[in-house]
Amino acid sequence: MPLLLSDLHPGERAEVHGLAATDADLDTTSLRRLAELGFLPGEPVQLVQRGPGGREPLAVRVGDSLFALRLAEARCVQVRAPAAHPTA
Repeated sequence: MPLLLSDLHPGERAEVHGLAATDADLDTTSLRRLAELGFLPGEPVQLVQRGPGGREPLAVRVGDSLFALRLAEARCVQVRAPAAHPTA
């Protein structure tokens, strides 16, 4: 089972692996919106903060942008450990 953006802890970083609808309330339009916001494979992502009580909204940084996502949206973003970048 893939790791989801919603599984990350505040401050934890990852890399977007893909998008997949995991909630009946979300459809291809929701996935397209996430992609348009920059949640694309290979993009760095960080869960900055969770809402009150550890719930929603989730403050998420993708690239240089900060967004507030619902938990259902964060469950659609599959992530993996960030790729190691070779140093020059």
